[in-house]
Amino acid sequence: MPTLTEVLTEHATDVPGAVALVAHGEGLEVTAVGSADAEGTVPMARDSLFRIASLTKPIVAAALLLLVDDGELALDDPIARWLPELASPVVVRTPAGPVDDVVPAVRPITVADLLTFRCGYGLAADLTLPAVDLLLQVLGLPAAAQALAPDEWLAALAQVPLLHQPGEAWLYDTGSDLQGVLIARVSGRSLPEFLAERLFEPLGMADTGFAVPTAALGRFTSAYRPGENGLRLIDSPEGRWSAAPAFPSGAAGLVSTADDLLAFARFLLDDGTVGDHRLLTARSVHAMTTDHLTPAQREAGRVFLHGQGWGYGGSVDVEAKQPWEVPGRYGWVGGAGTAWHLRPATGTVTVLLTQVEMTSPEPTELMREFWTYAA
Repeated sequence: MPTLTEVLTEHATDVPGAVALVAHGEGLEVTAVGSADAEGTVPMARDSLFRIASLTKPIVAAALLLLVDDGELALDDPIARWLPELASPVVVRTPAGPVDDVVPAVRPITVADLLTFRCGYGLAADLTLPAVDLLLQVLGLPAAAQALAPDEWLAALAQVPLLHQPGEAWLYDTGSDLQGVLIARVSGRSLPEFLAERLFEPLGMADTGFAVPTAALGRFTSAYRPGENGLRLIDSPEGRWSAAPAFPSGAAGLVSTADDLLAFARFLLDDGTVGDHRLLTARSVHAMTTDHLTPAQREAGRVFLHGQGWGYGGSVDVEAKQPWEVPGRYGWVGGAGTAWHLRPATGTVTVLLTQVEMTSPEPTELMREFWTYAA
């Protein structure tokens, strides 16, 4: 069997470098290979910083559950109490129909709808559907790339009809950005401030945030997109994440390290505790890591979920279709080339960080080989 280092170096032509981590209980294997840039001038290191993209989603879901456990809101609360812009949503009469042929929502959007991605907003398998196309035009993807402040972002979203009635269908992405705005409105703090105070500081996630401090830019990887002529630079260390964003995206805005993501995973594996201090109730952690979808909803979301389920902020394996898929495995993949999973039954954590953007929702060959190695 190849070593973890060999698994990564076999893909040197695909990615300039990578950091991988596999933890089984207290046992830990970590390796860093290659370079943080395509020119090979900055060696990759265990503490290299990456744009983690959609690995932001489970972190933000956990943050929202902190407020649920605090009693500041409940899962069945209508979000309109804090997001009045969405108090009277309308829904396209049929998913393929025009955006001006709408009916009222049959019930309010709830907090649980945001967490389960069944709020009516988001990406479907067919991105050409008129309501989805309008969503992309109004907000862009990822939302963090936009210059809109959160209140402006929400006002823009309110002009877009829902693709499905609340609770009816699983749709990707937008629910996490709405969670981030909701956290800020309920807590009276900005999302970056709330995450730093309530999650990152207690968990020791010192390198996780929405911007990279100047002193840490030397550890920040460059970001690339595959092209016909090789990798194309899309963001440098001194680029987009060198300053705080106007819109801190709860869907894709964070940067982090392998060890910070390990700390977050172990926090969930310990049922929401850090040492002797409890941050989340075991009930909330269980809800977060449990599938909430119907078989029909899982099937409709297959292009993203590959037949698996969805908890809060991440997928939950319900079938062992591949060697690495274990019922109960929770985690997610980020479009920037990142992957993070945990297996509650065995206490296993896997983290893979690269700086090359994915070209589709399908896992990369490197991800598949890494997961097979860790299985």
